[in-house]
Amino acid sequence: MTSDLAPTAPADATQSTRTFADDWQEWHRRHEEARADGHGFLAVAGLHWLAAEPQRFPGVPGTWHTGTGGPVVTVADDEEIVVDGRRVRDRHEFGAIAERSGITVNIDGGVLEVARRGGHDILRPRRPDHPLRTRYRGTATYPPTERWVLQGQFVAFDDPRPTTVGAAVEGLQHVYDAPGRIEFSVDGLPLSLTAFNGLTPGSLSVLFTDSTSGVTTYRANRSLAVGAPDEHGRVTLDFNRAVNLPCAYTDFATCPLPPTENRLPVAVEAGEKIPFERLTADLAARS
Repeated sequence: MTSDLAPTAPADATQSTRTFADDWQEWHRRHEEARADGHGFLAVAGLHWLAAEPQRFPGVPGTWHTGTGGPVVTVADDEEIVVDGRRVRDRHEFGAIAERSGITVNIDGGVLEVARRGGHDILRPRRPDHPLRTRYRGTATYPPTERWVLQGQFVAFDDPRPTTVGAAVEGLQHVYDAPGRIEFSVDGLPLSLTAFNGLTPGSLSVLFTDSTSGVTTYRANRSLAVGAPDEHGRVTLDFNRAVNLPCAYTDFATCPLPPTENRLPVAVEAGEKIPFERLTADLAARS
């Protein structure tokens, strides 16, 4: 006598799958919370480029200019900018700002990011009531699956390689030191990704596109954080945690694009998909 019932998965395998999914859900919940923070990138309400000539910008207090000494602001008596807890009176010199660094100051109704990107000093006001943030509905993802948790091998370069990449802003470039590459395979196909340094010491970060880019995932880039290699150079690539950068949501971002060699010839059907906000913006641009 035969049974129409499917075989029951072993209890330990079922528990493992449940734990994997639960861990991913908790990670993604925290990631979404950070993205929707009141002063996060969804709150960015403008992108302004500083020049040697003093100028004012909509919604930003003060008159601004920059030069070799860094950004300078002059505020009127009826305006307010608070730097390190102290209100600016008349004029404030920020000093030279390092590339990819910034200073956050308080302004009426939010904060102002004073930063340097691609060799240029910029201002980005961030306001909690910005519509992009208040209307945010979350980002769609592929269902998490252990198929896209891959093992890789980190191969260090003899010396970190300065790597120039494009940016979401036309004409802008970023330069990163690449410590090495990560070699891995998908369904037997050998692949590799140039890696940059991650947010924590020893960790790595990769920017990539793949065959889903512009179809189900954001066309320009996705990012994946990778833990520090072990003593044998082994790393884990969990593409379920591939995320969008700010440029997927807003045109006020200066995000880097992947190096040419990081365009994967496979469909990485894992991680975050095209945001609703970008789909809406692209549709409006075509109409």
